[in-house]
Amino acid sequence: MSELIKEHKFQNSSWSFQSDQVHLFAFWKNAFSKEECQSIINIAKDKGLIKGTTKGESEIRSSKISWLYPVDNIDWVFRRVTDITLNLNERFFNFDLFGLNEGFQFTNYEAPSDKYGKHIDRSINIPVRKLSISIQLTNPEEYEGGELKLYDGDDDEANIMDKTQGTLIIFPSYVLHEVMPVTKGERNSLVTWVTGKQFK
Repeated sequence: MSELIKEHKFQNSSWSFQSDQVHLFAFWKNAFSKEECQSIINIAKDKGLIKGTTKGESEIRSSKISWLYPVDNIDWVFRRVTDITLNLNERFFNFDLFGLNEGFQFTNYEAPSDKYGKHIDRSINIPVRKLSISIQLTNPEEYEGGELKLYDGDDDEANIMDKTQGTLIIFPSYVLHEVMPVTKGERNSLVTWVTGKQFK
């Protein structure tokens, strides 16, 4: 009996108050209609595209981007994303959030090889990003490749996100992810980050 007690005592030396309830990702299908997706694409392209850049290795990213804000006649996008984000955050993450303080980044990936290699969205000396959002704007029948992949630990454990047009995908900004090379056509997406208090 004493041996059983001893074995049990040292099996787990901690006593957690609660388990981690933060999910790797969540999604919302039909966040935007086909017509709304095309409207966002038109607004972004009319504003003009520039080369996307990143810190560190220049080879990690190849794409064109445009920054969009409420003044660009997309306040309806901000409202929709806000409502969906608050819903999904309450159900799957429960983070303390401030808001969409960095605008939206429209991203255009073109064949034969535009991509965004493995990275996380958090970094030092930028706003505290709690959640990352990616909205699929292009009909998946119009391009090949361009899969958004999220990683949970081992690099082999890739979670491939739904490519359906209008789908909103949300995940913690510390999650490793990438956009695979677009091999045919072009993929357009709308990305933003939800800021909040410092993680503690």
